[in-house]
Amino acid sequence: MQINNRKISNHNPPFMIAEMSANHNGDINNAFKIIDMAKTCGAHAVKMQTYRPDTITMDINSSDFMIDEGLYAGKSLYELYDWAHTPWEWHEELFNYAAKKDITIFSSPFDNTAVDLLEDLNSPAYKIASFEAIDLPLIKYVAQTKKPMIISTGIANFDEIKEAIEVSRENGCSELAILHCVSSYPAPSSDYNLKTIIDMKEKFKIQVGLSDHTLDNITAISSIAMGASIIEKHVTLNKFGGGPDDSFSLDKENLSKLCQDLFIAWESLGKVDYSVKKSEMANIKFRRSLYFVKDIVKGDKISDLNVKSIRPGYGLPPKYFDSIVGSMVIKDCKKGDPVKATDINLDRG
Repeated sequence: MQINNRKISNHNPPFMIAEMSANHNGDINNAFKIIDMAKTCGAHAVKMQTYRPDTITMDINSSDFMIDEGLYAGKSLYELYDWAHTPWEWHEELFNYAAKKDITIFSSPFDNTAVDLLEDLNSPAYKIASFEAIDLPLIKYVAQTKKPMIISTGIANFDEIKEAIEVSRENGCSELAILHCVSSYPAPSSDYNLKTIIDMKEKFKIQVGLSDHTLDNITAISSIAMGASIIEKHVTLNKFGGGPDDSFSLDKENLSKLCQDLFIAWESLGKVDYSVKKSEMANIKFRRSLYFVKDIVKGDKISDLNVKSIRPGYGLPPKYFDSIVGSMVIKDCKKGDPVKATDINLDRG
């Protein structure tokens, strides 16, 4: 698949998405700074979230709508989303700013009106958040834009993921990826079971990435070896900023390091290759090979007294030792000379 001019596959470096989420903390200038940070650190895209509290929940304080544990304990859903949402009037400014900075920006819509807003801004792609992966009518509406889609799969089981993919395909989405995800904030690395990425690729025949909510970069980097082609990570200007997602997000230093390390991890996978590498050639002297350890004159026979397996590695490989013992040298050889095939007459008769 491709988002803007960036191809997404295992043959290309991982597509790194910097998730702004609520980390602007209600200040559009912070949002601008996050876009700047993402670009400077090497991320390929910034992702927003497009909802209002009334498009995602209701202003009710009954037990169903209250948060009992975790980072947001004590708040109602409405209070949380009122605190965390990105004002819709910011969207055009942020899209224009990202274009000026030459970094891709797109969003997660949470209802049809959000999709309509993002379509007016010509969003190049859409992300379906984990908690919306079972909202098949929303997925259908997004798929009908014919734009590339990325679906996070936190909490969704196998059948639910399969349904989301099928609905996307049936409604016109030809460029689709899913992100393996654990919808816990923060998430323990032990819950990620990264081998699932391999199974997802085999079962769904689709690009698979990782939405990483762990506190460090190790899980994200490790996922590259499992075949992840997209990495999404929450980012912030200040981990101690007090915003909804600040505490489990990456600051500038760690985002920069992640972008570098993801490329190194991808590059190190390379291809199946058993050849001697150019970088190894200078170290051939540290291999063992056969050398003359005593002077020997033309016509003498080789024995275990005048030839030995030692370093460096410029002579015949040690595996030939038994086959050359007893054979005759056809020229004078000095102590310290490598044993060459051209030095020996293997005819013992």
